[in-house]
Amino acid sequence: MAEYIKAPKGTKDVVPSEVYKWQYVEGVLRTIAAEYGFREIRFPNFEHTELFNRGIGDTTDVVQKEMYTFTDKGGRSVTLRPEGTASTVRAYLENSLYAKGLPFKGYYIVPNYRYENVQKGRLREHHQFGVEVFGAPTPATDAEVISLADTALKRLGIHEVKVHINSIGCPHCRPKYYDALKAYLNDKKDMLCGTCKERLERNPMRVLDCKVPTCGEIAKDAPVALDYLCDECKDHFAKVQAYLDDMGIEYEIDTGIVRGLDYYTKTVFEFVSGNIGAQGTICGGGRYDGLVSQLGGDQTPGMGFGCGLERLIMVMEAVGAPFPEPPVSDIYLAPLGEEADRPVQKLTYDLRQMGVSAERDLVGRGLKAQMKYANKIGARFSAVIGTGELENGTVRLKNMETGEQTETALDAESIAAVVMA
Repeated sequence: MAEYIKAPKGTKDVVPSEVYKWQYVEGVLRTIAAEYGFREIRFPNFEHTELFNRGIGDTTDVVQKEMYTFTDKGGRSVTLRPEGTASTVRAYLENSLYAKGLPFKGYYIVPNYRYENVQKGRLREHHQFGVEVFGAPTPATDAEVISLADTALKRLGIHEVKVHINSIGCPHCRPKYYDALKAYLNDKKDMLCGTCKERLERNPMRVLDCKVPTCGEIAKDAPVALDYLCDECKDHFAKVQAYLDDMGIEYEIDTGIVRGLDYYTKTVFEFVSGNIGAQGTICGGGRYDGLVSQLGGDQTPGMGFGCGLERLIMVMEAVGAPFPEPPVSDIYLAPLGEEADRPVQKLTYDLRQMGVSAERDLVGRGLKAQMKYANKIGARFSAVIGTGELENGTVRLKNMETGEQTETALDAESIAAVVMA
């Protein structure tokens, strides 16, 4: 056999024996989003590169190192989407969604693409559930979004997870923080990695998010944004905490959270699990009050989060969260002889029209092999249909778990009544 082509590094197939888990998780997330008043939005898998350069920030690892960017046949620079927020803002502006009343509340379930080191819980193509709110500046909005994520994780059976929150200030108070941070980092400039040396002047907070160990050690003793918040940011953050307290959502103030993208302001948060090793962040987000105007719209506050589905399912498996049983065939119909072939095809079709999951032989197996296949696919019932059954107009349905047999008329309604009882 010739060597087959394998999937690109950093991508993963979701095979039929696993996809039911994804369908279950996606269904729960869609239900919760609807309960919170969010509606789905869909957008292209690739965008003009400028969208991410302007929206994410050219000092981030995503833009500097991780984007899949190429020139199309028209000479335009396009990029496979690395995250969902910038695309949501672009769609919000291009389709005038603001005209339908604010706040805009949207969610998406999409694949994203980042060229990064492949490791457990981190792929080059990963799937993300995200929610975005535009036009709502209040602390209640922050608490609402955090509570949505909390609800989703708990409903999916993940209870041992910590909510970490922080405030990184706004354009009014951040300059003072930047001055203090730069002064601290300049004294240790020689120990910073090359990328962080470049970031130091343009966006020193990115140094705090660097994954290089030496930079991480330096970040531990760096000034923290909470100490430099203006009165408005302090009040906003205090009210967010009060709302979380009222809802009984436990949280931990973590001054080390800055998030990895340039557009964040004020509240930032992460849900962290200890069940999947070093890459423990399942969900992260925050407020981004300047992003919509940065991408060409009016000044519009924003708040949202993203949750990686691969990591989410990994954590669910690690903590023993319940998944539904995978779907199985209700009945397997085994035609015995050529004369039974067409009647079995029609019967299979009729059962499916009635909502019964029915299968039949398609590869010409003998009876023994058909029964082994019925077992392999987990069929709940089986029935052998040959000349005798056709002449008598009756058939025996075998319960594949108990071995019990039930005789019934050879028609779809009668068979369905037994199978679905």
